[in-house]
Amino acid sequence: MTLDLFPPQEVTFWHHEDQARRRGFRTVAGVDEAGRGPLAGPVVAAAVVLPEGFELPGLNDSKQVSAAERERLYPLIRQNALAVGVGVVSPERIDEVNILQATLQGMVRAVNRLRLAPDFLLVDGITPVPLPLRQLTLKQGDARSSSIAAASIVAKVLRDRIMDAYDRLHPGYGFAKNKGYGSAEHLAAIARLGPSPLHRRTFGGVREHLAAS
Repeated sequence: MTLDLFPPQEVTFWHHEDQARRRGFRTVAGVDEAGRGPLAGPVVAAAVVLPEGFELPGLNDSKQVSAAERERLYPLIRQNALAVGVGVVSPERIDEVNILQATLQGMVRAVNRLRLAPDFLLVDGITPVPLPLRQLTLKQGDARSSSIAAASIVAKVLRDRIMDAYDRLHPGYGFAKNKGYGSAEHLAAIARLGPSPLHRRTFGGVREHLAAS
């Protein structure tokens, strides 16, 4: 269930984690995803449990951090987190159930793969994870919670690495550069080459070219 537990003012990057612990929750996990918007590739979700009070300079919403900085932060998060779980959902599954449901499935997988079972979730966005856990959804949570920010970095780095690997398997689309997003060059490549097996066939920018593929 989603709880509106906390007052609107936020003092620190640890505000929501601290408030959850003051209310008796022992293991707080931040949950976020990367890859809802692209035309190709999977959606990747991550769940991270950080030590209480853990400080990591530069930790922020992955969209506000350079690729080089994300690569610096990623191993530090993996080394220091109490638990990290990841869930990857394929383009085929995204087409089957839609991107929102695929994202939620990825989040469920990520939480279930934590080696420490959480009793409270901080979730980026407005939609609760469909699990019987107490949780709080936070708009722009990756800029408001250290745990969500850490999950954001983990999800983004892993998804970028997946797309880099796919670029070698499916050259011509520029996956290493665009990460599957609909850049002008990517859209032109789809029109020229047709969709690859990695493309989300229900997405605009892809489905228009299926007959020719």
